[in-house]
Amino acid sequence: MKKLVAIYTGQGLAEPLQKLIRAELPDLQLVNIIDDGIIHDVIKAGGVTKAITRRLIRYYQTAVEVGADLILNTCSSVGEVVDLGIEMIDVPIVKIDEPMARHAAANYESIGVVATLPTTLRPTARLVQAQAQAFGREITIVDGLAEGAYHALINGRAEEHDQLIMDVGRRLAQQVDCIVLAQASMMRMQQRLAEETKITVLSSPPLCAAHLKSMLERGA
Repeated sequence: MKKLVAIYTGQGLAEPLQKLIRAELPDLQLVNIIDDGIIHDVIKAGGVTKAITRRLIRYYQTAVEVGADLILNTCSSVGEVVDLGIEMIDVPIVKIDEPMARHAAANYESIGVVATLPTTLRPTARLVQAQAQAFGREITIVDGLAEGAYHALINGRAEEHDQLIMDVGRRLAQQVDCIVLAQASMMRMQQRLAEETKITVLSSPPLCAAHLKSMLERGA
């Protein structure tokens, strides 16, 4: 039985993501490591600090110690730490948003990136651009920050969170042919936003779950 260790920096994503992964990989052993203080520290610092990097590297090391065949980094705000972790950890580490970024960069010319936090918006835009460069493609990225949406969500105002994302999505849809939702927690808005804007909307969890299945079937 293969083992996947998923690293979470906040509450709320583990259950829906676990359902998606189990649908693709029903025989997988899934271990969750949740440190819901990390995202608060990232927001407070305005980005990933050395202390946050050290914490994440320790979690990657813990994943190796418990026998992980794959490690999943579920937070886009700290995704760039994976680049460092790959150099230090013998087990493959997957960024949850990399399959989404790769798909968007390979198939669309103008891409809107929607996020509820600036600490997620910037790394996701860089990741999409890096994927486009790897393909040798020129793309246009349009940023869309749904300011205030994250704080609305964590304070129990889900409808306000959703409306702020919808407002940004409508605006971007006039400028782009694809929207990527920078945070996995925004998956709930994928179908609704696609129906409203009539353009492609991508969310990282479904694409990542399929990618994990492919990796494990190939022996990682």
